[in-house]
Amino acid sequence: MKNALLPIILITLSLSLSAQIDLQLDLISNAFTSVVDITNAGDDRLFVVEKAGRIRILQADGNINATPFLDIDALISSSGERGLLGLAFHPDYANNGYFFVNYTNNSGHTVVARYQVSSGDPDVADTGSATILLTINQPFSNHNGGDLAFGPDGYLYICSGDGGDGGDPQDNGQETATLLGKIIRIDVDNGPGTAPDYAMGQNYTVPASNPLADGPGGTLDEIWALGLRNPWRFSFDRLTGDMWIGDVGQGLWEEIDFEPAGSPGGLNYGWRCYEGNQTYNTTDCGPASEYTFPVHDYDHNDGSCSVTGGFVYRGADFPLLYGLYLYTDYCSGRIWSLENVDGSWVNEELFQDATGQFVTMGEDYRGELYIGNQSGELYQIREISCARELTVDDNAIPEDTYSANETLISSGTVEAGTSVTFTAGELVRLAPGFHAEADSEFLAQISACAPETNALVAEIPGPAERLQAMPVSNLKLFPNPVRSETTIQYQLPAATDVEIMIWNIHGQLMARPLPAQVQEAGIYQLPFRTQALPAGVYMTVLRTGAAQEVLRMEIIR
Repeated sequence: MKNALLPIILITLSLSLSAQIDLQLDLISNAFTSVVDITNAGDDRLFVVEKAGRIRILQADGNINATPFLDIDALISSSGERGLLGLAFHPDYANNGYFFVNYTNNSGHTVVARYQVSSGDPDVADTGSATILLTINQPFSNHNGGDLAFGPDGYLYICSGDGGDGGDPQDNGQETATLLGKIIRIDVDNGPGTAPDYAMGQNYTVPASNPLADGPGGTLDEIWALGLRNPWRFSFDRLTGDMWIGDVGQGLWEEIDFEPAGSPGGLNYGWRCYEGNQTYNTTDCGPASEYTFPVHDYDHNDGSCSVTGGFVYRGADFPLLYGLYLYTDYCSGRIWSLENVDGSWVNEELFQDATGQFVTMGEDYRGELYIGNQSGELYQIREISCARELTVDDNAIPEDTYSANETLISSGTVEAGTSVTFTAGELVRLAPGFHAEADSEFLAQISACAPETNALVAEIPGPAERLQAMPVSNLKLFPNPVRSETTIQYQLPAATDVEIMIWNIHGQLMARPLPAQVQEAGIYQLPFRTQALPAGVYMTVLRTGAAQEVLRMEIIR
């Protein structure tokens, strides 16, 4: 007799690409002007940066505030590659109200400044609160970089281009006495470390662990990485902390650089000695072993010209995208995915709009992705190859794998001699009447919407005739995503054995909010504090007798 597998508890760790990913861009608004950055402040608002010098708020209901969050147009030169280029909110923004911007001033030089939200209106910044941290002189008008973001270590990372013109004529990418062509790391909270080493920096300290820190003079202590040409957009994976960098090439090659979490820094990404993985100008350069080469590069033969770095998708709405790094190109309008599969980097083209002119991607607080262009259009990136919800109600369920992006519900029968698999991105619910007969195989799993996945599953053998579903209604978590505490709500129509467990994506039992016990019929609400768990994705598993429901939970910090 074959074993029956009860509904399973774990999310997919890696995805098979046997199912074609089908992307769609849903227009959210075309009321912006030249979108260059998109981010969030830890709530359901989107902050959209316009190149001319304004930050505008898109509310959760789709409305755009009439009054900009910040308007510093008068301070900014926005011609060509210049402008208000980057925005990052302090990790403790909810308490201190600090945010940071990167712009080119009226002299064409890069400025990194701190502002604070106004005390009376959370949708308007205090323009008088400006505190300048860095001013970087730009020798030419192009290659300003402009992105900035807080890393998982709480430090502010800033990307700076090589200063412009063609071919890095001043060799800024390799020169450690300049901040041009670098990733910079500073402590904006003035923690223990050293004073600014850069002559035009103030109001911050340099972490003592910065890789080139050598005290005053010599190499600039603020440098975290070097050898970059124009790192226009970079990001941190919100789950792992890995850094991804899209570095715009000279004329032939675009590159994606990858720095794993926990790196001590000091990596040299090779420019101007190398463009992508290819030799460019190796005069006075060291051996190739001194440089860190991109994990992926691509040429301009397909109409591409300028890489726009993106994000690793960690949202909940489109599980087939989960764990993939998505990025695009300004000229070709292609969107690709990149991932490491068994030690090899696999790149897949997912979408193309040759008229897109996409210049930036961004995340909302849930990890859903957005993309913006120079025409002022803002889109959400969606995956549409699977239904959001699926109901399988045939009395005799045909042998197959059934997949849904979010929820799969069934009240049918898995007959003897057949094998049925349910795959859902968030929730599998076995409704009253569901039954798996003896000599059948049944598997329910939380994983990506794909016919074949590499999901971790826990086999629970037992007589199939026992697989009669005990109905559980409305398993919910609120809030979800979770910062410090959530409430687990569920309903029992009759007295039964109940147990609630929390599992991580590595198949480890992390918590048991409700040990196994008998509960009477009723609606239950169970508070669950998450401070002891790291940020990431988890499965909330509710077992009731021979049935169980699984609900995705995301913890954010």
